[in-house]
Formats: sequence, C-alpha cells, structure tokens
Amino acid sequence: MSKAITPKAQDYSKWYNDIVVEADMADHSAVRGCMVIKPHGYAIWEKMQQTLDKMFKDTGHVNAYFPLFIPKSFFTKEASHVEGFAKECAVVTHYRLKNDGKGNIVVDETAKLEEELIVRPTSETIIWNTYKGWIQSYRDLPILVNQWANVVRWEMRTRFFLRTAEFLWQEGHTAHATADEAIKETEQMLNVYADFVENWMAVPVIKGLKSPNERFAGAIETYCIEGLMQDGKALQCGTSHFLGQNFAKAFDVKFATKEGGLDYVWATSWGMSTRLMGALIMSHSDDNGLVIPPKLAPTQVVIVPIYKGEEGLKKVSETALQIVAQLKAKGISVKYDDRDSQRPGFKFAEHELKGTPVRLAIGERDLANGTVEIARRDNLTKETVSVNGIADHIEKLLNDIQKNLFDKALKRTRESTHKADSYDELKKILDEKGGFVSAHWDGTPETEEKIKEETKATIRCIPLNNKMEDGKCIYSGKPSKQRVLFARAY
Repeated sequence: MSKAITPKAQDYSKWYNDIVVEADMADHSAVRGCMVIKPHGYAIWEKMQQTLDKMFKDTGHVNAYFPLFIPKSFFTKEASHVEGFAKECAVVTHYRLKNDGKGNIVVDETAKLEEELIVRPTSETIIWNTYKGWIQSYRDLPILVNQWANVVRWEMRTRFFLRTAEFLWQEGHTAHATADEAIKETEQMLNVYADFVENWMAVPVIKGLKSPNERFAGAIETYCIEGLMQDGKALQCGTSHFLGQNFAKAFDVKFATKEGGLDYVWATSWGMSTRLMGALIMSHSDDNGLVIPPKLAPTQVVIVPIYKGEEGLKKVSETALQIVAQLKAKGISVKYDDRDSQRPGFKFAEHELKGTPVRLAIGERDLANGTVEIARRDNLTKETVSVNGIADHIEKLLNDIQKNLFDKALKRTRESTHKADSYDELKKILDEKGGFVSAHWDGTPETEEKIKEETKATIRCIPLNNKMEDGKCIYSGKPSKQRVLFARAY
C-alpha cells in the first residue's frame, strides 16, 4: 500500500487529509479550491444520495432541476440574502473566447453579457422567480421540490469535502399557504436529517436553532443539526430554514386564498452537502484509515481467498461464491476479491484502509475445518466461525458494527459536553478540552461577536426543548433565560 497515515494524535488535520487521499476518496484538481471525487468516495456519496432521496420522496417531495446561472438582478431583490453571499459569488461576464493572433486564447471583449450571471451559490432566487409562474391559487400549494445539484462558493481556504469552491448537495425549496405549514415542513426536514445522520451515518447530533448571527441569509429561523468530531470541533451536518414570506415578497409570489383574499406564499429551504463525507471520516476513522458505517458502505463485506495454485483457488472459490450468493440474497453488498495480481496481505491492508466493514478470509485449511475467519473494521478484532449459518452471523455483525460506531460516538459527545459558568471557564474548556460548552448568553449579537473574535468559538445552536433556567451571561453578566452551546467548528 501507499505511505502510512499520519497519526491522529500527532496532527489531526494531516491525518484527515491523508485518509481522504490514501483511502482513494478524493484528489486535488487543476482548478484552485476544487476537488476530484474519486470512485470510492463517490460510491459513498451515492449511498447517501439514494438513502436521502428515498426519505425525501417518502415525505411527499419530488425532484426538479433549475439553472446553474442566476441573473445578477435576482440577488438585489432580497437584500439580506445577497449580503450573505456577495463575497463568495463567482460571476460570468463574457460569453466568448477568441484567438488574439499570437497563438493565445483570450476573452473576446466585444462579447460582454448584457447582465452578469452568478454561478449558483444557492437557488432561492431563481426558484422563487420560477414559482411566480407556478402559483396563482391555494390549489397550487404546497410545492414540495428538491434539487440535487452542484453549487459554487468562492472559498479562500479549502479542505477536502469540508470546504471547497464547488461542492455537491441537495436543496429543498417548498412553498406553503400558511406559516404553520411552512414551520411544520422546516421541522419535519430537520428530523429527516437527524434520522439520516444518526441512523445511517452513526453520528449523534444535537438539534437546535441558530442564533441570529449564524442564521441563513434571508431566513426568519434556521434549524440545524450539530455533530462533534473526534478532535472536539463541531460540524454543522444539515440546516432547515423557515424563510417566512421574504422571498415571496421579493419576487411578488401571491396566491388566492381559500377565503377569497390574496396573500404572499410562505417558504422553506433545507440542504445537506458533501460536507457530510467529512463528518463521516472525522467521526469514525482511525490511524489505519477510513471506517465506514455498514449502512453506507459501497462494499459491506469482502472475501479474500488464501490458496496455493489454481486447484487451491478453485476449491476456495466454490465455498466463497456460495457465501457471496447467501449474502446477496440478504441484500448485503459483497465483493469476492480473487485478484491474482495482489497477495492476501496487500488486500487485507487495502480493504482496512478503505474502510470495508467486514472482511472474510478463507483458506484451504478453513475448508477442511468448515470455518472462516472474520475481521471487523470498527474494532479490528478477528474471530473464526462456522461456515454454516454464516450469512445470518454476518447480518447480525453488520448491525452490531453500525450500533457500536454510533454508541462510541455518542459516548464521546457526552463526555465532551461541558458546562461553563464564567468566561474564563469557557476559554479554559475550549483550549484544554474542546467539545461543546453549555453556557448562558444574553441574546445579543454584539456579545456573540465578541466571544467569537476572542475565542474563535461560535454559538453552534440553541438546543430544541432547551431547559429554561435563570442565569447570567458569561460575557456581559446580563440576565439570561437559557444556556446555549458554544464550540469551535469546521
């Protein structure tokens, strides 16, 4: 295999990058800030997509597609929205290249666009401009649309999956007749996201509301799920926004109500991106490489034959292929790695590095004993079990691994959640332990900004169903009714 992975305890950032590259998930590209997602990485993303897509459709949503380019004038219609994205926008100004006669390809200055186009940083504006033509009456509502797409936000400091100039995501954009309906939709999608991240990715999350400073640009309320990575930093895993009537008013989207009046439509938007790939890596992986929860593993089980000569391979393959058939019948994805170009030791290391949850090794001696060796990727343990009932055993084992990964991450999150009753205490915890810090805040953007400037920690969320308790803000000393969660974050 390729070079060793930098130990996590030595350099967490390098450890993360090493895993992405060595486990064949992504590569640098010729375009600054953009990455190439390699087949192994993309296969995991596809599993995420397929799962989420089904969850969206099960809750009544349908997919559509909107243009990559958005007229600049659309962004001027919702002031707070454009302000939130202005510094990250890529702008198309010309539509043609030409040869300058000296062998150089240059922009044709005569081919300037009448109006500049913004490369999609998010789609609220183009979608609400479109919805104006779709909505006339309450009978046209609700609209429950999702789009799978790529977006561009011109990031200056980039990291594989976590922050790239171009990334993949889904964005839901729904339209409703009442505020209540829209809020229910926002909360429903937050719960869908939490279900996916916890039950498929095996990452425990805290559901909450963003503070006004951290809200999505143009939203009335932003709901979020926050996960905690192994280095004690938080990662926002998904957001769901109640947009009120802001975009309907900006694009003049009105509908005839049941009562015969005229009202502006109520909106939501919600999204998850390839940043979840970063969450998956940082939640579970170790110094041996990637660890993938079974539910999202492109290959859940790999079988490696150990043999001498063609006759030996033939004997082993007969049993191995029977196991393959049994596992496939249970809906388990399995690969029989009988490549003759690599030795078993190489294959073991490769599948461990790439995070395959379960590895079976079958040799001629195993055939004689009617057994097989099973290795678990999550805890690196091995056991020898009977070939009889192997499919049932592996099915249970995959469920055990999924649960173990979640339980381990949940324990870490609980142990890394602290209370601070003073500003000094907050700073000490952030510097020495990391993790979530539950502390009182006076509710003002000014205090939040000061804490962020001085500690690099932000309010990750105001937890839903938060316990109300009287206290004093750790920074200003002003009265506070509840604690919020601070953390340094990606």
